[in-house]
Amino acid sequence: MRARQPDQSGHVERDGVRIYYEVFGDGPSTLLLLPAWSIAHSRMWKAQAPYLARHYRVITFDGRGNGLSDRPAGAEAYRAWEFVADAIAVLDATETERAVVVGLSQGSHFAAILAARHPDRVAGAMLVSSAAPFGHNLSREKQAFLAHHETHEGWAKYNKDYWQSDYRGFTEFFFQQAFPEPHSSKQIEDAVAWANETDVATLTDTVLGRLLPDGEGEEVYRGIRSPVLVVHGDQDRITPLAGGKHVAELTGAPFVTLEGSGHIPTARDPVTMNRMIRDFADRATGRITAPAIIRRGLGRRNRVLYLSSPIGLGHGRRDLAIARQLRRLRPGLEIDWLAQHPVTALLDKAGEATHPASRLLVNESAHIESEACEHDLHVFEALRRMDEILVANFMVFQDVVEEGQYDLVVADEAWDVDHFWHEHPELKRCGLAWFTDFIGYMPMPEGGEREAGLTADYNAEMIEHIDRYPGVRDRAIFVGDPEDIVGGAFGAGLPEIRTWAQDHFDFSGYITGIDAGEIADRSALRNRLGYAKDEKVCIVTVGGSGVGVALLKRIIQASEAVRRRVPDLRFLIVAGPRIDPASLPQAAGVEIRGYVDDLHLHLAACDLAVVQGGLTTCMELTAAGTPFIYFPLHNHFEQQVHVRHRLGRHAAGRCMDYLASTVDDIAEAIVQEIDRPVTYRAVRGDGDVRAAEMLAELI
Repeated sequence: MRARQPDQSGHVERDGVRIYYEVFGDGPSTLLLLPAWSIAHSRMWKAQAPYLARHYRVITFDGRGNGLSDRPAGAEAYRAWEFVADAIAVLDATETERAVVVGLSQGSHFAAILAARHPDRVAGAMLVSSAAPFGHNLSREKQAFLAHHETHEGWAKYNKDYWQSDYRGFTEFFFQQAFPEPHSSKQIEDAVAWANETDVATLTDTVLGRLLPDGEGEEVYRGIRSPVLVVHGDQDRITPLAGGKHVAELTGAPFVTLEGSGHIPTARDPVTMNRMIRDFADRATGRITAPAIIRRGLGRRNRVLYLSSPIGLGHGRRDLAIARQLRRLRPGLEIDWLAQHPVTALLDKAGEATHPASRLLVNESAHIESEACEHDLHVFEALRRMDEILVANFMVFQDVVEEGQYDLVVADEAWDVDHFWHEHPELKRCGLAWFTDFIGYMPMPEGGEREAGLTADYNAEMIEHIDRYPGVRDRAIFVGDPEDIVGGAFGAGLPEIRTWAQDHFDFSGYITGIDAGEIADRSALRNRLGYAKDEKVCIVTVGGSGVGVALLKRIIQASEAVRRRVPDLRFLIVAGPRIDPASLPQAAGVEIRGYVDDLHLHLAACDLAVVQGGLTTCMELTAAGTPFIYFPLHNHFEQQVHVRHRLGRHAAGRCMDYLASTVDDIAEAIVQEIDRPVTYRAVRGDGDVRAAEMLAELI
């Protein structure tokens, strides 16, 4: 799922070639993000467009040769001035008189020509990883590209013949060079995929077109009169740092060195680049920004920004429980919530203050739902593919923090905040308390060696972050006990998970968000909720996302067989906020609701619950002593590994495999479990108090 869809899109035709463009936002000034080499298309700007479009009107377009633009044949079609003319055509088609232009790699040369030859259309030019066509021998590059080699090792893969035999091998090599930074697997994967959306013949033409003399040399750069900024990574293996410095000298522009960065910092260091692009555009357009309110330190109340994970309503309930205890310890504390639907509905009902910027967040639940099918959610890959959403949401968060003058951020599995504040510790503006109820990405068997390597790499990056900047997390709190953490290592050559966690986390015990007094008298609770003393009640719920629709349908199918054996059994299906009850089939004895007030109380009062396998609901059922059956999502490492481990330790619930369970299997299990006595391990009820005490020490 994209972090932001374009507000406008279309094609403009020039000399018989159709160029696809997209427009985001409606700001008073425009940013034109130019294409680079046609080995990629405009999705290369996916980490920039959502953020910049909150402040500017942003235009991107697919360079000829890739994406939804045409692929004209012949080297002449790919001269630099053709791309520049396409840019002018896009500006005209979008009725843009003047724009700040940003170019990466070859796109920086297009930006320079655009600024020099069309000064009336350019308010400023930012040149990133400059690939200016001087400073190296074009004829030598052409000779190497067209040469016949016996072997193709290293840069010998940059060769026409090799592309014919192993084009993908070249793209993988090229982007490994373009991303020398550690832990860049997702960026490389994206770029290789984009490169394989064009073809060998087209990309060959683009190289030959670039190697044709075009007369646009150093004099072009000397002729730029608009503001210019040159940015270059000192680990760039595609275009040397010295080339960027030379461009800065020719233009008289400031030169920014990105230490440790490779050729494509827009993808690998998106937060840095987003802020730098906006700052440059602000200066180029004369835009002045200032905070609306500045509070004097001793004159303001203690303020907390609370981030509650949108993946499941259980996070919201436990966060509300912690917030209540924290206010008891710190009277007068102000808490703003930065949250997404469906958590915002829970917060509104509780009378909490949701920050207005919450409406700017990209909905992570919607992304997770888009990745699921038939009770299968490869959550690790879904998280990887959420990268542009996490960047967009972090940029919202950072703006809120910088404007809000908070004393503490409480981040309940806000992965974007934890990751990017470790990547950029200079952005941290206040204390950070990090909550999680699982530690460690785990590979699923179907993923094989590839997934084992990827999860280990992600775990290694997290470990390196904390080793390098231990002060970013002022408090790391595991929602549970040390024994709830799985055994084994984070990956080959990495630490043992439980030992490492005990060295780096405090433990609150589990937080259900349930008042034990409300469920102590089960008979009274059932009477209050409207359940007859002798009726059997089975509640089926799949939480706050739409992922569980397949399970709900299968339970409804099984209900007829169950009711033949337990005629008085009453089924209550709770679809949740993101599943339309009308989309579910009807059956005798089955009541379907979209929402049930105080669902946790109903789960405590029922005779049996059937749930998806999320930790929060399962632990609420464990704490209440309710019999339950749970169906972990296939390929969901948290539910399949972390949750099952914790429930096994508590001797709670019956785990079933959805893919291996027929309707009859499910019906038989419901009949067996409806009257089974339970002897779960007790769940301590003071986790919210312990967590709040830890937070209070930071305020």
